[in-house]
Amino acid sequence: MSKKNVMAREYDAETLARIQKTELGILKDFMEVCDRHGLTYFGIAGTGIGALRHQGFIPWDDDIDVALPREDFNRFIKYAEEELSDRYFILNTEHYINYPLMTTRLCLKDSKFKEEALKNIDAPMGIFLDLYPFDKVSDNPKEVKKQARRAWFWSKVLILRSIPFPTLGFKGIKGKIIHGICGVIHFFMALFHISKKWIYKKAYEAETMYNHYDKTTHLNFWSDTTPFMNLYKVSDIYPIRKLPYEDVMMSFPRDMHENLTGMYGDYMKLPPEDKRKNHYPFELEFPKDL
Repeated sequence: MSKKNVMAREYDAETLARIQKTELGILKDFMEVCDRHGLTYFGIAGTGIGALRHQGFIPWDDDIDVALPREDFNRFIKYAEEELSDRYFILNTEHYINYPLMTTRLCLKDSKFKEEALKNIDAPMGIFLDLYPFDKVSDNPKEVKKQARRAWFWSKVLILRSIPFPTLGFKGIKGKIIHGICGVIHFFMALFHISKKWIYKKAYEAETMYNHYDKTTHLNFWSDTTPFMNLYKVSDIYPIRKLPYEDVMMSFPRDMHENLTGMYGDYMKLPPEDKRKNHYPFELEFPKDL
């Protein structure tokens, strides 16, 4: 498929199927590295729903979400750079300072997948596997609140440093006010050359601030839309189980019910058509050999 601007909010069936097939190939390469080196990973969020409800992709979905404990995440990045660099590149803020998210993407070289919200970001963006590093959560409620507040705040400042008007869930007058405030904050950070690297460091320090604890009862990725949407009990993650996902057996938490219910409500029920969301790329390009 040649370079293409995708303006519609729905894929045609052929394009969506091709994206899903390409991402499944990325997943298989990721799993092979994890299995060879004994790394723990597990599908989360919509990928978990896909496994439970469809035994694969949610029919309209266009990405795969995978989490790794921070130690295994760091090891995977090292192995990926050593063993997969001929075919993939790592996209995150440490590798490309203009990338404004705290997630990491394993991107397929010679491809493009740039969402509308990230269309003006000066960083390479390929068809990807979304990787979420999970960090330890303190068992002290006061420390939990402090970590949530810091990690969420700095991750949103990082976004605002690069994107003046990020996508928000607010509408009406409230939405317009918040929209304007975001633009003003972005303007002054750019005016005073606030370092993106410094902001990223603050967010990273907040996410990992309790990883020195020997054991905790929860793991989380803090820097999402809301700070607690990826919160998991360690006892709900382990022992990891395998579930069918398309034509592979993929690792998932032992019990996803509490987390998925908190995120989606009755996740086994199909949502109405106007609530079926995906990434709707502004720019999409497949490698020539696919």
